[in-house]
Amino acid sequence: MVTNNYITMSGNGFSKMEGEFIKRHHKFEVNENQCSSSLVKHIKVSVHLVWSLVRRFDQPQKYKSFVSRCVVQGDLRIGSVREVNVKSGLPGTTSTERLEYLDDDEHILSMKIVGGDHRLKNYSSIVTVHPEVIDGRPGTLVIESFVVDVPDGNTKDETCYFVKALIKCNLKSLAVQDRTELIERM
Repeated sequence: MVTNNYITMSGNGFSKMEGEFIKRHHKFEVNENQCSSSLVKHIKVSVHLVWSLVRRFDQPQKYKSFVSRCVVQGDLRIGSVREVNVKSGLPGTTSTERLEYLDDDEHILSMKIVGGDHRLKNYSSIVTVHPEVIDGRPGTLVIESFVVDVPDGNTKDETCYFVKALIKCNLKSLAVQDRTELIERM
C-alpha cells in the first residue's frame, strides 16, 4: 500500500496488494538451473498511458531503450513472433520473441524468448499493470517477473542481477515523469 510515498511491506518483502497481484498473475515453475525474480515499480502516471506503452509487443522500443528495431511477423496476436535488434553495449544483437499472452482488460502481457544471439535461454516474462492512487492522483503499479536459464559459467545471482538491471532500465523509462525510486523486491 502506498501512503505518502511510504510502502507498507508484509513479511515476504511485498506489500499485501503487490503480493496478491504476484500470486495471481506471476507464476513460474523454476527449475534447478534457472533463476526468477519480480520487480515492482509505482509510477505517478495513469494506468492508461503506461498500458498503452507496455501492450505494444510490436513496438517495444517505445519504452525499452536497449531495443533499436522490432519487426513482427504477421498479424499481432497471441503466438506472434517479433525479431528485435538490440543496441550495442549488450551481449547480443538480436532476439526472437513470441507473444504468449495479452489481456487488455486485465493489463497482462507475457512473452517468451525463442531465439537470438544472446545468453537468455528459456526466458519468459510477465508484465502486469494495475491502477492505484499515489499522492491523491492516478498512478500505476507495474510488476514484471521473469524466469531464465542460468548460462554455463554464471551463477544464479549473476544471471538475476543482469536481467533485473535490464528490467529496471525499462521500468525507469516508463516512469519518465515519476521522480520516485524503483522499488525492487525478491
